[in-house]
Amino acid sequence: MLLGPLKLLAPALIPSWNFFDVIAPSPRVEYALLPTRGHVADDWREFRPKPTHAPIGTMLARLVWNPRWNQTLFVASCAERLAEDRTPQHSEDELFKRIAADLKREPLDEDRPWLCFRLVFVSRGDAGVEQEVLFQPYPRLLADIVTR
Repeated sequence: MLLGPLKLLAPALIPSWNFFDVIAPSPRVEYALLPTRGHVADDWREFRPKPTHAPIGTMLARLVWNPRWNQTLFVASCAERLAEDRTPQHSEDELFKRIAADLKREPLDEDRPWLCFRLVFVSRGDAGVEQEVLFQPYPRLLADIVTR
């Protein structure tokens, strides 16, 4: 009698880690602001780099409330889907929106109104750290990107 409900409740109480198809590093998201749409960027910046140090109090607070990290995980998920060519238009749009939302919190550089991002895969090779650009869309005007 109780065995039926326990079978239904067990997966919720004891999660399975078999949902990972492949364990591999996520591509990094880097962005650049450009003066013109056709400009070739040379000053790429990593989007939301991980902090090098966090105090213990901050880490404990983040266990309970950390919406920024949830958004960062969503960005990583979009980058992975874009690199695998799954939902490319949706993922590209979301990445532009998230980057633009962060940039709009800062004073706008009117000399560089075009936003571009790229996905970079970083690996260690014989020659040291190697970077491979997986994807780079056409730039968009930062002012035209609708953010929430």
